[in-house]
Amino acid sequence: MKEFNAVKLTDRVYWVGAIDWSIREFHGYATQRGSSYNAYLILAEKATLIDTVKAPFKSELMARIASVINPSRIKYIVSNHSEMDHSGCLPALIREIKPDKVFASAMGAKALADHFRLEGVESVLDGETLSLGNMNLTFMETRMLHWPDSMVSYLNEEEILFSQDGFGMHLASGERFDDEVPEWIWEYEAAKYYANILLPYSNLIIALLEKLNKIGLKIKMMAPDHGPVWRAHIGRILGLYNLWAKQQPSKKAVIAYDTMWQSTALMARAICEGLIEAGITVRLMPMAGSHRSDVVTELLDAGALLVGSPTLNNNIFPTMADLLTYIKGLRPKNLLGAAFGSYGWSGEAVKLLSQMLRDMKVNIVHDGIEAKYVPTPEVLSKCRELGLLVAKKIGEVCCND
Repeated sequence: MKEFNAVKLTDRVYWVGAIDWSIREFHGYATQRGSSYNAYLILAEKATLIDTVKAPFKSELMARIASVINPSRIKYIVSNHSEMDHSGCLPALIREIKPDKVFASAMGAKALADHFRLEGVESVLDGETLSLGNMNLTFMETRMLHWPDSMVSYLNEEEILFSQDGFGMHLASGERFDDEVPEWIWEYEAAKYYANILLPYSNLIIALLEKLNKIGLKIKMMAPDHGPVWRAHIGRILGLYNLWAKQQPSKKAVIAYDTMWQSTALMARAICEGLIEAGITVRLMPMAGSHRSDVVTELLDAGALLVGSPTLNNNIFPTMADLLTYIKGLRPKNLLGAAFGSYGWSGEAVKLLSQMLRDMKVNIVHDGIEAKYVPTPEVLSKCRELGLLVAKKIGEVCCND
């Protein structure tokens, strides 16, 4: 397969991963721009492969390796993360290449044994350094970023941090470096990745950033397992991670809702008008045309979440149940919130929505607004006033002027 070639990162390190142009869903989050599964080849005296790729892309990985060296020359394989998009073809690769050793964290070795029945994977310790002959690879455990087995590897001589799922993004691209991708694209996709994958572990992200700063690790290049390799904007992405991890609210509100006969939609727009009038940035997101992962992305820097639903069979609308279940698992912090909705004869939705927000530890600022059948002008006025109230409350807690 001569059409697949490795990409040189340095004279001794190559990208040998795979590009998945067609994937559109990953763990419940929409990947409209596809993804990549990054693997890296170190041309040390003991040639070393950092991570592998999703099982269907094994031939692409092997072809890229073969464009640089005979794959049988690989002596070591390092598994920074055992999730299937990075280890799916590992068992087949071991059978074909027959490396001398395979390394992972202690939890990684256990995960590979449990999942693939892979025996003989050697555990490495946090801070341990592995000699590759003429180069050295140092390991740092990053447990729960975002699996228990997660670790990163640092190639000392090249000052490259192989950061597995940290600092990555789902983005299929022919460009391999951050400075080759338009900044607005990588910034959005990095934020989306953080919001939908790493948000629950924000405290651990802060601890990792503090650790990197304390030890003064020199990073000339940061090579994640998804998306472009960082070489020009390393300080920028580290700063964004620090900002996102702190989850400081801004003067922004997200209104997510669904509607049957446009009554709840009218309420949403009235709330939106009140927020806009008070100078708040608003993202109005009807679930009929918004994906749950895009709502979460907008929440990353928001100060408030307002949710609306009609009552259906004494319950909330299915799309809203889906959204709030998804958000609850990601555990966002520092949000204000309120509920609204319409009903015909029973009207449970607003109470249920409010309780779901409380369960998510959202600070409820209003008991909620209900409309029977079509909202009256009085109800719409109350909705606008809710927007003004939320804006006032955001202003009281927001760190921005």
